[in-house]
Amino acid sequence: MTTKKGQHHGSGNPYSSRGNRAEFQGTGIPHEAQANHLPMDFPSYSLGRSKNNSFGEGTSPSPAVVANDPRKFPTDKGNSANSTVTGIEKDFWTPAFGMPGAQQAQKEQVKAMDAPLSIHYEHEVRPYIDLIDSLRGFGVDKDLGLPAIAVIGDQSSGKSSVLEALSGVAFPRGSGIVTRCPLELKLKNVKKANVWQGKISYRGYSNYLSSAAEVEQEILKAQDSIAGKGVGISHELISLEVESTNVPDLTLIDLPGIARVAVGNQPQDIGDQTKRLITSFIMKQETINLVVVPCNVDIATTEALKMAQEVDPSGDRTLGILTKPDLVDKGTENNVVDIVYNLTVELAKGYMIVKCRGQNDINENISLVDAIAKEKAFFENHEQFGPLLDDGKAGIKNLAVRLTKELVNHIIKSLPQLRNEIETKLNQSLQSLKKYGIAAPTSSSEQITFLIEKINNFCSHIKNLTMGEEPQDKVDGVRYITKVRNEFGDWNTYLNKRVAKFQNHMQHLVPQYENSYRGRELPGFVNYSTFEAFIKKEVSTLKDPAITKLKTITDITRDIFMVVAEQHFSAFSNLSKAAKAIIANMSQKQVAEAEKLLQAQIKVEGVVYCQDGLYNNSLFEAKGNLLPHLAFTSVQELSDHLHAYYKIVSHRLANQIPMVIRCYILDEFADNLRTEMLQLTHHKDRINDYLMEDEDTQRKRDDLKRKIDRLTKAQEKLFEFV
Repeated sequence: MTTKKGQHHGSGNPYSSRGNRAEFQGTGIPHEAQANHLPMDFPSYSLGRSKNNSFGEGTSPSPAVVANDPRKFPTDKGNSANSTVTGIEKDFWTPAFGMPGAQQAQKEQVKAMDAPLSIHYEHEVRPYIDLIDSLRGFGVDKDLGLPAIAVIGDQSSGKSSVLEALSGVAFPRGSGIVTRCPLELKLKNVKKANVWQGKISYRGYSNYLSSAAEVEQEILKAQDSIAGKGVGISHELISLEVESTNVPDLTLIDLPGIARVAVGNQPQDIGDQTKRLITSFIMKQETINLVVVPCNVDIATTEALKMAQEVDPSGDRTLGILTKPDLVDKGTENNVVDIVYNLTVELAKGYMIVKCRGQNDINENISLVDAIAKEKAFFENHEQFGPLLDDGKAGIKNLAVRLTKELVNHIIKSLPQLRNEIETKLNQSLQSLKKYGIAAPTSSSEQITFLIEKINNFCSHIKNLTMGEEPQDKVDGVRYITKVRNEFGDWNTYLNKRVAKFQNHMQHLVPQYENSYRGRELPGFVNYSTFEAFIKKEVSTLKDPAITKLKTITDITRDIFMVVAEQHFSAFSNLSKAAKAIIANMSQKQVAEAEKLLQAQIKVEGVVYCQDGLYNNSLFEAKGNLLPHLAFTSVQELSDHLHAYYKIVSHRLANQIPMVIRCYILDEFADNLRTEMLQLTHHKDRINDYLMEDEDTQRKRDDLKRKIDRLTKAQEKLFEFV
């Protein structure tokens, strides 16, 4: 947001009631075709004044005539309600009193103050607001952000007065924090005259109200029930629904006033508490922030605007509402006008100004209806503020129209993302519910069947795991079978390196051996005992690496089996513990059996043997790839034979060690695990214990079911909304 100074337009709206054409005010001028198709007997109401400053006097051309006027309807270039034309705005207009054939009826309606504050086509406006109200009623706002208008302001900013004027009901007043819980105010305009009905809901409690006079005490009662008697606050929502002839189609969320310091019995951190509560609402991108600021304070220093700027630096989601214009010092009125025209602290949505019922008005028993008439007279007769009324920037009626338009447009823009978020959250919840499964039955026979099914599902999962058929189940981002195969590959790499290392080692060791042990034999003759001694010694060094590899893969297997057990039995802690104990014990047995076979395999490799054909091929390869570089022919010959045979040993062990591990640690482990797990079903006296659920599990399952239920309802509601 930026601060700037400049000149606001002074001529006002040429189509306003302050000029010679008091046709209509509103959020947008309909196109010619749209204006022409509007029913001429449709009830109409003015937010400005007629030519002679009276209701319904004089004559006015039809909407079509106005729409065809060659002069352009002025806007504030993005800073007013008239800045953009959307699908809603084409039908979102408010004609003046005095339309032919309806004047007398309109006079009577105005006189009785029964007319709605704004007229919208039912199929263009109400369904969008009802949709979001329904989703909030389902409780979807617990799972994701819903489009909303949040009302914030410093204490004594006039916030409650604005809500009173919009809703037609009196809200709790007093010093300190009066609003102690967020209040969702749902306003619904009804077409019948003299209709009022309300409903307050919180914590599963609902009460229908037949009179607006009941609202204040019901709100106080709700706050005491939720936040306790006193001065505490709560994040829990109170819902107030009002259906009336005299309200706009609108839903607002009233938030506690911003406290700067603790007063009386208030907690010392009351300021931080209220700010945290307010921030939790206004930080959501789905929320339009309505910032209420008194005209008689420095707007740049208000805490409410500062908080809105922190969560919405660009001001795209913030609309400023100036209150108490009658308290402005003489000579400073133009400063207020500059703010309204967005020339001081800029907000993308701009500002509006209202004069609502003050404490003096309440003391003098001035009704809300009379307060609206008094507000109209105030702006009409004010030299500086009068043009603001004509431009649709002043008055509670203009504010009602503006807020409804802002909310509906915001809902329309949010719908695609809302559909995607609900679908994503629903799929995630369904997957989470699978983890907890269904609750265990209570009869003995059903319990056994249930337990067998749980065990079979678990063991089938384990078997698929060891067979490499588990695309969804991963260990540290890598599939289990892939991890095992990588370990086998590392074993092969290790052996290949040992072959190269052995070859280099023999180049130095064999000459030394020749000098120390060669007898009378001629060059070229190889001592077979020497050859065997070298091979046996080298093969024996492979035992420890082979056992280490066995234990590494056993650890990997045991850990993933534990993870799978947790996935299948997390709802039943006793069954999960039993399964994990079986896995741990069996892994020790399987590794012991496998280790015996590995040791035997290494021992067998100490017996030097190979088929003649295989050995000759390996020797030929060794002789062909190795250049003569040793001093004596016998030494060279021994090195060739050692290299040829050790390579054969390496190839055999590269396959045999993994085969032993696969047999005992993968295949046999999985098969034996099924047998041991099914033994649990024979413990008749313990089946109840195995299937006893934790309270936390039951709660989480129930929470997920409720979440899935509300998200499913929301999705169905969105499917219906075309």
